[in-house]
Amino acid sequence: MRGVIWLSMTANAGWYAAGLRRELGARNRAWARGRAHVESYGNPPVIVYEPGDEEHGNFFDASYSSIAGRAEWMRRFDKIHAQGRALPRAESGRRWRELDSSMSSDALLMNVFCAPDVVMATEVRRALGVDSEAEPVFGWKARVPLVPGLGGRVRFDRTEVDMRWGGLLVEAKLTESDFQTRAAKVVEGYRDFDAVFDRELLPRIELREARRRTAIEFAEEFTQEWEESSPDDVAAREFQTAIVARAREAEPAEPGYSGYQLIRNVLAAYAEGCSFCVVHDERRPDLREAWFEVMKAVKIADMRVRCKVITWQELALLLPEELQEFLDLKYGIVGVGRVASVVE
Repeated sequence: MRGVIWLSMTANAGWYAAGLRRELGARNRAWARGRAHVESYGNPPVIVYEPGDEEHGNFFDASYSSIAGRAEWMRRFDKIHAQGRALPRAESGRRWRELDSSMSSDALLMNVFCAPDVVMATEVRRALGVDSEAEPVFGWKARVPLVPGLGGRVRFDRTEVDMRWGGLLVEAKLTESDFQTRAAKVVEGYRDFDAVFDRELLPRIELREARRRTAIEFAEEFTQEWEESSPDDVAAREFQTAIVARAREAEPAEPGYSGYQLIRNVLAAYAEGCSFCVVHDERRPDLREAWFEVMKAVKIADMRVRCKVITWQELALLLPEELQEFLDLKYGIVGVGRVASVVE
């Protein structure tokens, strides 16, 4: 039954993510007018912004000024865009960065928490349970203990957490499809895995080889049905697709876990004595459900209390008016109970 529930959540995740991408695409085509940008070659295309001397189309002006004035924050722009080949060349010759993308959850996170006065706002601190005077650290490198190696040697997974703010670790989400999957042998290789989680309650998945294979590599009972098709032979190509799907189902599967990022970050928070919060868009209830599936498997009561969730919309109510207007126009994010602006 748990597997059926998780498959249903996975199917819904694609639908919710695609819907949000479409809306962000429309909003950013309007927002990009008069701002340096390109569109990706994909369908639908994604708007990617090129920075100017003192501004960046993907950022709230005051937030970008704060980022530019802090070397440690500006280093987040070192991360090269993973899909750079799907983008036209920038006029400046500069390589595209992840933070240039209108779909970047990291850019949204920095737009909010790098804006002047936000981290000092009592309402924001209270909402997230932050009581220290520390400033946010973006791309914080955690030290998640692994099962000791030979001779008891201590090992760590230096995973990157989107933001650490005092005693709070944050995972920011926007259009990402899910929280990733990983093989069971990897997940169970964390030292505190069984201390923190009831593994029987975690969402499980069967992992198969992702590499696209040719017909000759399939088992005989599938290859003997294979027939070559011409590019315009729709029926034959649909038949081939069905054969590939059946062949993949027949392949041996490796056990794994869904929600890997959540599991790993809860373990990071446990190791550091921190709280952990997922920030997501209210238009992505699938992400909230996925987080609750992992959260209820946390068996240490104190750690479960330190697991939190908040939406960008709930945060928006606590932010300065100008920043709220930016989030509305560019992202369609408005405070709970309010109606987002119409895309022109």
